[in-house]
Amino acid sequence: MTKRVMKRRAKKAGMPPGSLVYLGDKQDAGTKITLFDYVDGHCTEREIAHVDECAPYKESNTVTWINIDGIQNIDVLEKIGKQYDLHSLVMEDILNTDQRPKVEDHDRYLYVVLKMLSYNDAEQEIAIEQLSLVLGENFVLSFQDKPGDVLDPLRERIRHAQGRIRKLGADYLLYAIMDEVVDHYFTVMEKLGEKVEQVEDIVAVRPKQDTLQQIHRLKREMIMLRKVVWPLRELVSTLLHDSTPLLKETTAIYFRDLHDHIAQIIDGVEAYRDMLSGMLDVYLSIMSNRTNGVMKVMALFSAIFMPLTVITGIFGMNFKDFPELEWRYGFQGTVILMVVLAVGMIIFFRRKNWL
Repeated sequence: MTKRVMKRRAKKAGMPPGSLVYLGDKQDAGTKITLFDYVDGHCTEREIAHVDECAPYKESNTVTWINIDGIQNIDVLEKIGKQYDLHSLVMEDILNTDQRPKVEDHDRYLYVVLKMLSYNDAEQEIAIEQLSLVLGENFVLSFQDKPGDVLDPLRERIRHAQGRIRKLGADYLLYAIMDEVVDHYFTVMEKLGEKVEQVEDIVAVRPKQDTLQQIHRLKREMIMLRKVVWPLRELVSTLLHDSTPLLKETTAIYFRDLHDHIAQIIDGVEAYRDMLSGMLDVYLSIMSNRTNGVMKVMALFSAIFMPLTVITGIFGMNFKDFPELEWRYGFQGTVILMVVLAVGMIIFFRRKNWL
């Protein structure tokens, strides 16, 4: 992943700051713009065909949420940026889908970046997507790289006026979007927790060769989660302590609750990381003990057969004057001696608990 990010950023080498270059994964789907405009007793939902249709909502007394799915079309983004007076560096960050979660205060608006996580059951892995948010006095712009997101429950609440969403302002809408994203972090953590428990059971009973790969895969996912969640806590903390008029005091309590949720996720990530580190140590210890057991058995067999090899070597020497060769019971006596030596050594090893 790091190599892919560096390769994307290398495309912009030598370009001036604010150059609009898409640095995400190329998508076949086009750009889709949807709009929610609402107040307490009214809600309008529509799909925007042209960016100019957003202009009447910019200075309205309602709360407007404009969602842009697919950011590959730079012309469309440039028009949106001009219409809402977004800084060129903000537009550049929106097009770079490998941003670290952060918040920037641009006086007239706030720019927020966070990561949406979902669990792909088919491929048994975490799907990650960047979500860029712009909070204005009466609007929220959201930019997504791919179609589909985790915000459908929020859209249903807006449509049916459930909860406080249509009674409060754009700052609460920003919180609601972030809260929906963070709630899905718990879903992802639950899926990963099940996988961690499965691997733990395998390690405790009988680890296999691919168990080590499963542990390392889970450790990489935990590292990725840590990179996503830790900056998000700093982001929410900044929003709580920022004196911007775009965030009302009545909304601060909700962001404090969001901060607590993020802290719980961080605790869970750290706990799973410790568990995986412990499982890795246990796995390596079991493999080492298993190897030592094999080597121990091989060493004992070598010790048992060593005197027998000496005897057969002596009797295999081609000397003319060898009295035992003329003895009638020489062969039987030699075999009996070898059996007695072998049995005696086995008894000795068992008494020493070496076998």
